[in-house]
Amino acid sequence: MFQDEARFGRMPVVRAAWSPPGVRPLVLAAAERQFRYVYAAISPFDGDIDWCVANMMNTENMNLFLQQISDRYPDDHVLMVVDGAGSHRSKELRIPTNVHLLHLPPYCPELNPVEHLWDYAREKACANRYFENLDNVVERVEYELGKLAQGTLDTAKKVSQMFCWPWMISAI
Repeated sequence: MFQDEARFGRMPVVRAAWSPPGVRPLVLAAAERQFRYVYAAISPFDGDIDWCVANMMNTENMNLFLQQISDRYPDDHVLMVVDGAGSHRSKELRIPTNVHLLHLPPYCPELNPVEHLWDYAREKACANRYFENLDNVVERVEYELGKLAQGTLDTAKKVSQMFCWPWMISAI
């Protein structure tokens, strides 16, 4: 599995939008700096996506997420590819016995397919939308992630097609 975390908030995600000639599209925007963090992991080979929402990005929440993964896959040995975030290297990090962490080289986000999950979530859930409050943002992001993580054959195939890159296949 590949793991990462991202920050979602009420700051605008402005994208190009279609409009009739001569009409300028308007997008309301909140300028409040409120955020929640989403931890996610993707198994690109079988199309599984797991996530959780947290108020902060820290070792405590990383521990909770690793335990969530361990509990969901109790009979599997999970190789979790992570970046170099401080919470991934902390001395207080509790790694479950069925999870092993593999650290990506520094400054290589292009090797982590979860980075594209964030692009997808921002595009589908947040682009050109105004949210009354932070909970609405989180609900919308969870809705879009939930559609990808349904676990049906079709969604698993879609996730694999989106996130299983040729170098991963050749590495196996």
